[in-house]
Formats: sequence, C-alpha cells, structure tokens
Amino acid sequence: MSLKLFKGMRIVLATHNPGKVPEIAALLGEDYEILTAGQLNLPEPEETETTFAGNALLKARHAADRSGEVALADDSGLSVAALDGAPGIYSARWAGPGKDFAVAMKKVEARLEEIEAADMSAWFTSALAVAWPDGPSVVVEGVVRGRLTFPPRGDRGFGYDPIFIPDEAPDDASGLTFGEMEPAAKEAISHRTRAFAKLRAALID
Repeated sequence: MSLKLFKGMRIVLATHNPGKVPEIAALLGEDYEILTAGQLNLPEPEETETTFAGNALLKARHAADRSGEVALADDSGLSVAALDGAPGIYSARWAGPGKDFAVAMKKVEARLEEIEAADMSAWFTSALAVAWPDGPSVVVEGVVRGRLTFPPRGDRGFGYDPIFIPDEAPDDASGLTFGEMEPAAKEAISHRTRAFAKLRAALID
C-alpha cells in the first residue's frame, strides 16, 4: 500500500464540528472528493486518549474503519500557560454539551481571574491524523503561540479564536485576534496550516 493521498481520492473528514470543515477543506484544496463523518451519519467516538495526537488518531481510525474510506481527523485546542496547559484536550468540553464557546471563553477568563494570573501566554495545537481502513496511519502536529485578550474580539473563525492574538501575523493583521482576521491571514499562520504542511510533505508532495 502506498502511503500517499492521490488526486481524486475520496477522503472522509472525521469531524462533526462544522467550523472545522471549511478550514480543512481549504487546506486540502479541490483535488479530493470530501465527505464528512456527519454526512455519513458516523457516530462520534469517545475521545479517551490523553494527547491531541492520540485523539486525532482515534477519530481517524474510527471513521476509516466504519466508512471503508481514507479518513482525516483533526484534534485541536487551546492551552493556557497560567492554567498548566488547560483546557488543552478538553477545549471542546469546556464549551459544554451545546458547544457554546462563549461559555468556554468566559470559563477561561474566570479561571485566570481566580488565580490573578499575569501571564496571558497561550498556544493552539492541531494534530492531524490520516488513517487507511484496517491499515496504516500518519499523525503530525502544528503549534501557533500567542497571548489571550479579554473581552473576546471578532466574529470570524470559531472556538476560542476571538480571545487569541498570535505572536506572528501578517503586517496588516498585527495585533488582531484570530476572530478578527480575514480567513486568509489566519490560514497563513494557523496551527492547522502548520500541521497540514507536515502532512503534505509526508503524504502529498
């Protein structure tokens, strides 16, 4: 079996998060037939691993084995230095069963206020896993570092984007949160883009 993603290949995005789909699809480009786990009515697996990479692989393997197609999964989240890396792999769970990230952002702010944190540094991690049905898999990670700001700013992106200002940004986006940036500006530097560059080097180029 060749561990390559060929043009025209059907790929299942192992996510039920509608915010992630356009970002991942944009990174893949138009060379692939893209389906989602939601479209295929695949159940969401319980994320029982303790790392982003472990959960990404779990989701990709689950989707690949149930769909019979190559599957791509992302597990990503926000880690806050002053909170010892939390929410980390529990980033989505902090948003509650309704996945309300306004609630999650308030929770981060409240936790920081409780400990009177002076350090606002944080980072986003994206782990991408590709799994073949009953076959091999590849996992890569990308990280973007920055700092938090409150109250949230911007209505672009998704998740914790409105409270995160990346350390590196294009000149015309300097000082903006991910929630304020044009999609192209965010995609140029995001954790998911950095992970995908590694995936492209391993499986596409």
